[in-house]
Amino acid sequence: MKCSKETMLLYAVTDRSWVGKQTLYEQVESALKGGATCVQLREKELDEAAFLEEAVEMKKLCAKYGVPFIINDNVQVALKCGADGVHVGQSDMAAGNVRKAVGDKMIVGVSAQTVEQALAAQAAGADYLGVGAVFPTSTKSDAREVSRQTLKDICAAVDIPVTAIGGINKGNMAELSGTGVDGVALVSGIFAAEYIEEECKILKKLSGKMVSK
Repeated sequence: MKCSKETMLLYAVTDRSWVGKQTLYEQVESALKGGATCVQLREKELDEAAFLEEAVEMKKLCAKYGVPFIINDNVQVALKCGADGVHVGQSDMAAGNVRKAVGDKMIVGVSAQTVEQALAAQAAGADYLGVGAVFPTSTKSDAREVSRQTLKDICAAVDIPVTAIGGINKGNMAELSGTGVDGVALVSGIFAAEYIEEECKILKKLSGKMVSK
């Protein structure tokens, strides 16, 4: 399963901070029912065994909905669970090394904040870029904001799909119109919602409008 621009339209990135009346599995299924086009499992606190066990279940769930399943940072877990891809940041394993480790068939996503980083990631074999934070965000304490102009410049510089991330919600998504992004990646914008399925239906429509302008 390779990555397309359509894959980026509504990219759900998990965060168990908002697990409550639903389990994380149930939250992800709600997002998929609502139209999420990609799911990234991000686990900073779980040990490797628990992460892998969860990843195996999530992979099956995403496969049921025909949606790519991406692992954040952990290449070994991605390989062991048969994930569709792995996403790394600038401070994680270098994109070229990730590509060597996972081979040609797995999707590799890379975070980028500058045109230079974006071009380097593309040259190293990245299939898509996650660019942000495009708005202030409390989800990632070390996130550095990326200006609208830099986002536009990155989208113009690369040939691979680009998803915007960081502080995106229903109220500000339209501000990304005209930047060239192929979609949006949301954490709290999806998983902090009371009714995730309904929220994703709205978000997907808004993302489609934003991308088409």
